[in-house]
Amino acid sequence: MGSKYGSKKVEFEGHIFDSQLEARYFKQLKWLEANKQILFFRIQPRYLLQEAFEKNGKKYRRIDYLADFEIHHLDGSIEVVDCKGVETTDFKLKKKLFEYRFPHTLSLVTYSKIDGGWITLEQLAKNRKLRKAVKESGSNGGNRRRQNSMDETRG
Repeated sequence: MGSKYGSKKVEFEGHIFDSQLEARYFKQLKWLEANKQILFFRIQPRYLLQEAFEKNGKKYRRIDYLADFEIHHLDGSIEVVDCKGVETTDFKLKKKLFEYRFPHTLSLVTYSKIDGGWITLEQLAKNRKLRKAVKESGSNGGNRRRQNSMDETRG
């Protein structure tokens, strides 16, 4: 069964993940834990972002954020990780509520072979922008060199 973003649920070691990306990150965390790079991690921790309430006779449900992973680092810090290819509008709102309410670091990660593996979406966007700028300056420079050599052969 696929999600609204085209990913398929994956079962691995008795856990069901929302995507191949998430299952792959789970494998990475297992390796980090086995090699004492992190203390431990939790799968799909739930965070209460806003309590349920009633106003003018209407009931509003609570808002929860179900993260992909919670990583407990060697230095005692806690990082909450979501594996995504894109930052959705829904996630942006939940991230804002999470950042207001919790002291933990919230990271959005993906896998980029060209960038050497696991990377935050924020860093990936910066890297892509830089690669695009380099590519554009290289192609414009190439056009200038061709134009200059054409001018020299004419003159």
